[in-house]
Amino acid sequence: MAYLALTDGGTGAIAPAIPRTFSPAVPAAAVPAAPKAEHPAGFSALEWSVVMLARHDRPSSLREGGRLTKLLGRVFGESFNRRLADPKLEALRRMAVLTWHHSYSVPKQEIQAFFAAGFSADHYELLGKRVAEVHVARLFRK
Repeated sequence: MAYLALTDGGTGAIAPAIPRTFSPAVPAAAVPAAPKAEHPAGFSALEWSVVMLARHDRPSSLREGGRLTKLLGRVFGESFNRRLADPKLEALRRMAVLTWHHSYSVPKQEIQAFFAAGFSADHYELLGKRVAEVHVARLFRK
């Protein structure tokens, strides 16, 4: 049975079972950490609020209005525009709306636009997990 030496001098009550001449092949400090450990994917509070607000948007809010919509907008006043001014937040909103309504079945060009806006695959996975958690919580609520 081996014991860990808790003192530097080795004269403590617990004696090491490994000889003093042992040195590991690679020091623990020299091993680089995984990229996820250094920079975990996460959203800011603003980005999470965009995700949660997108829950109430319909997929039709992602489409450009047609001629009839534009004509009615001129006659009765401009309709409510749900697009966000920041392109990165708008890409997140679009992906969140699609994820809320279609889970992971989103068009390839939307995923590419999401990645082009500066998000990673880890962000996409985190978004999908959060949406799934909310859906499951809603199912089991009384």
